[in-house]
Amino acid sequence: MKPKQLANVLIKILGVSICVHAFPAFVAASINAMESVIRAMQDGRQNMGPFSYWTYSFTYLIQSVIEFIAGILLIFFSRWLVETLFRGEE
Repeated sequence: MKPKQLANVLIKILGVSICVHAFPAFVAASINAMESVIRAMQDGRQNMGPFSYWTYSFTYLIQSVIEFIAGILLIFFSRWLVETLFRGEE
């Protein structure tokens, strides 16, 4: 296997691993956000403190979505990335 092919495969594996890591984080953040919204509706007020628990869950949700998008981009643009990295070597 040539070095460029190996690098392409490794970058795609990295992208898949990032996507696999982001999916459970997205599910956990969604469940936590819904739980905190339900709790706030039952209490009639938000959680006390400078930032509510819902805000933390929402930022964690956004982080997991961005991580998933980065993994997808690594998978789709792996060939371009390999060409950029190995530009000077022929």
